[in-house]
Amino acid sequence: MGMPAVSVFMTVRDEERDLADCVARILAQDYDGDLELVVAVGPSHDRTREIADALAADEPRLTVVDNPTGLTPHGLNAAVSAAKHDYLVRADGHALYPSDYVARVVAELERTGAANVGGRMEPVGHGPFGRAVARAMSSRFGIGGAAFHVGGDPGPQPTVYLGAFRRSAFKAVGGYDEYFVRAQDWELNLRLRQAGETVWFLPDLAVVYHPRETWRDFARQQYKTGQWRRKVIRRYPQTASVRYLAPPAAAVATGAGLVVGAVGLVTGGWPLLGFVAPAAYGLGVLAVSAVEGRDLDAAARVRLPLAIGTLHLTWGAGFLRG
Repeated sequence: MGMPAVSVFMTVRDEERDLADCVARILAQDYDGDLELVVAVGPSHDRTREIADALAADEPRLTVVDNPTGLTPHGLNAAVSAAKHDYLVRADGHALYPSDYVARVVAELERTGAANVGGRMEPVGHGPFGRAVARAMSSRFGIGGAAFHVGGDPGPQPTVYLGAFRRSAFKAVGGYDEYFVRAQDWELNLRLRQAGETVWFLPDLAVVYHPRETWRDFARQQYKTGQWRRKVIRRYPQTASVRYLAPPAAAVATGAGLVVGAVGLVTGGWPLLGFVAPAAYGLGVLAVSAVEGRDLDAAARVRLPLAIGTLHLTWGAGFLRG
């Protein structure tokens, strides 16, 4: 009888590089049922809107809607509002589905009765720094222990990457909270779980994600992510954990140690001991990088300590700023 109709939804801005490939993979899904794609496009500095409109002109299953704010939760909600079907599968302009992705998540939604089903992020970088970032974002010592980053057992989890939703459950909790410019997926899944729903994780369902390729872009992304994580914890203090508090602690210890050590260089004496904390942190990052990067190419391997240190310290600084 075929599979139920599905609406894939996404929001994009400045995605000229990956948009066409992302859309092609979604529309080429091996799925025995009706499938539409709704793309909310925000104000961009490149040809994103032009590419999206050209693709929609040639593909009746693709609908393009406006996201005037350019903000992620606003765009996602706009895309869902324009979607027709009861199964809602989230996509992302930086992510590339495997060919059976939609079939897998829909089948699991029906089998488990979960409100949301999703898999694991598989970061794949292009250049040397991008490959180093990809490894940092898939390492327990880099990104932390969340299952959708590092894997785990199938079953209930606090959150998953992207996700596929039952519209009834999505609507019952009010969709994405537009206050949360970042961390809106995690926050939505928290509200689903608080409502008694299940968020189901499939560890063998990996979605390729292209991370930031320059230090500046990656540092800015992690700073903003840390900043918004602090805002999530402010609203939901029960969600604070060692995983979220370790990066700001590292940022404080490293920054304070450098300041105290610099004073010691000027004045002499005990303040030179301030360099112990940043030196210990740096040696720890080098040791972790040597283990985690042993199978990377040489160009990416030498950049891995920078990627891991940037992830920790900019995320931590953003958390403190938040």
